[in-house]
Amino acid sequence: MKVLRPIKATDFAALRTIAEESGPGFTSLPVDDEKLQSKITRSEDSFKKPVDCPTDEGYLFVLEDFETKTILGTTAIEAAVGMDTPLYHYYKSKSVHHSKTLNVYNTVEVLTMCNDYTGATEICTLFLRPDFRKGLAGRFLSRSRFLFMADHQSRFSDTVIAEMRGVNDENGHSPFWEWLQDHFFSIDFPVADHLVGLGNKVFIAELMPKHPIYVNLLSEEAQSVIGHVHEKTKPALKLLEKEGFEHRGYVDLFDAGPTVECRMQNIRSIKESKEYPISIGEARGEVTFAISNQKLADFRATYTKQAIFDESKQELVVTPQVAEALELKNGDSVRFFEL
Repeated sequence: MKVLRPIKATDFAALRTIAEESGPGFTSLPVDDEKLQSKITRSEDSFKKPVDCPTDEGYLFVLEDFETKTILGTTAIEAAVGMDTPLYHYYKSKSVHHSKTLNVYNTVEVLTMCNDYTGATEICTLFLRPDFRKGLAGRFLSRSRFLFMADHQSRFSDTVIAEMRGVNDENGHSPFWEWLQDHFFSIDFPVADHLVGLGNKVFIAELMPKHPIYVNLLSEEAQSVIGHVHEKTKPALKLLEKEGFEHRGYVDLFDAGPTVECRMQNIRSIKESKEYPISIGEARGEVTFAISNQKLADFRATYTKQAIFDESKQELVVTPQVAEALELKNGDSVRFFEL
């Protein structure tokens, strides 16, 4: 059985391993001990903090094998991005050049730097270690965040976003960044990516072009990756699209990967989730349920077929093993949906 729970200080070594395995372009987990430790500490503080509106909280979770205690992956939620450190995007729009006198009408795409998502909630840092990418683990790791958000909605914004990893090769080379580097910067993509991961974004404001960029002036390679995701990110994007997330023209400054968004109340997993008490007993169903204990600092979630929804009794029957993993007793309330 696999259990999602808040990260704790003793998970540092596992988190560092995940940071190393995630590779270039995974900005939210830099291979930096001090930064990783601060993420753990900030997360522990966020889970303990009394909150009635989102500010600068960050909730970091790990997926753990309940029997072996092996950490299989991680995922996170940023309550309100851009409040402390600016969050930059490019917004892709169209500019019309029209001359009635010359009978010329041209439409060109432009990229304009903006901070439009300031204050939005971001789901991020989703990474499942390669050896465990089978079955429903990846889908659960993505959708389980919505169980937590549904039970603690006052902690999050109405707008939820996800920045998707853009196109870069195994050496961390980004076609989009290489064009920017040639014209405005003197550092390569892995260095810039690492600086952002450390929270050092001053250079963006200092060196990024101050005016909109005409897309047709970029190299063909740079143009071809705008709004596209890394090959390994395609499954994660498809999952979010099924949840109702859409790309509305915002892309990352460095690799031009798309940012997708959805209103909290329109997220499929939140809309379809149910709240009922549990009854502990024998349960072997055909449907796999994602189930959470609805707690905060002691949040636990898992996915299992050892659960049956008894509609006549208005309760979810779970086995003793599931109840133990979720730290629940008979009659406790849970939130769940079909995975």
